[in-house]
Amino acid sequence: MADIKHLIANNKEWAEQQVKNDPDFFKRLVGQQAPEYLWIGCSDSRVPANEIVGMAPGELFVHRNVGNQVIQTDFNCLSVIQFAIEALKVRHILVVGHYGCGGVKAALESKPHGLVDHWLYPIRDVYREHAEELEQLGEAEQIDRLCELNVIEQVKNLAKTNMVQETWDKGESLTIHGWVYRLDNGLVNDMNVSVSSREGMEQVYHVYHQKLPKGG
Repeated sequence: MADIKHLIANNKEWAEQQVKNDPDFFKRLVGQQAPEYLWIGCSDSRVPANEIVGMAPGELFVHRNVGNQVIQTDFNCLSVIQFAIEALKVRHILVVGHYGCGGVKAALESKPHGLVDHWLYPIRDVYREHAEELEQLGEAEQIDRLCELNVIEQVKNLAKTNMVQETWDKGESLTIHGWVYRLDNGLVNDMNVSVSSREGMEQVYHVYHQKLPKGG
C-alpha cells in the first residue's frame, strides 16, 4: 500500500489544481460526456490519447489494447465501438498506432511471448501479406513500416463492422482515420486512409441494413 500512496497524493493535488484553475471543472464533467471522437490506440503508457490531441476529459472516448487492433471477435472493442457510435454519437474514429510499438516488434520475433502471441497473430498476417516489401527493409524500418501497415489494416477492419456500416446506411456521418504517433517528436503521421463509406472496400464485406416495414 505504501508504494501507491504517492499516487493518491498526486490525485489530491491534481483535483485541487483543477478546481483552482476552473471552479466548475468537475461540475461540468459529472453532467455529461459528449465526445465527437473515439480513439482506438495502443496500451503503451507513452501514448496519452487526450494529451496528444490537446483535449480535456470528456472530449475523447478511448479504447486501448496491445497493437491498437480491431478484431472481429474482440467483444470488448466491438462493444466500445457500438456504444461510441450509437449512444455517444461520435462522428470520427481515430485508429492510432505508434512507431516502435512493442507489440508489433514481438509479432516479428520468432520466439514465444506467452498468451499475447495469440493476440498478435493478426499482425503477423499483415506482415505475411506485405512480406515482399518489408523484407527489403532494415530491422527498425521494418518495425515502423509494419506499424503503419497495421494501422491501415485496422481501419479496414473497423469499416467491415456491422455497426459502422449500419451507421452509413442510416445516412449518418462517420469517418474512420488512421494515424501513427512518433514518440521522439510527439507528432502524428496521417496515413491518408480516411474512410466514410463502403467505397473501395471489397464487395464481400458489404453488409446492408434495411429498415423493416412497420409492423414487420
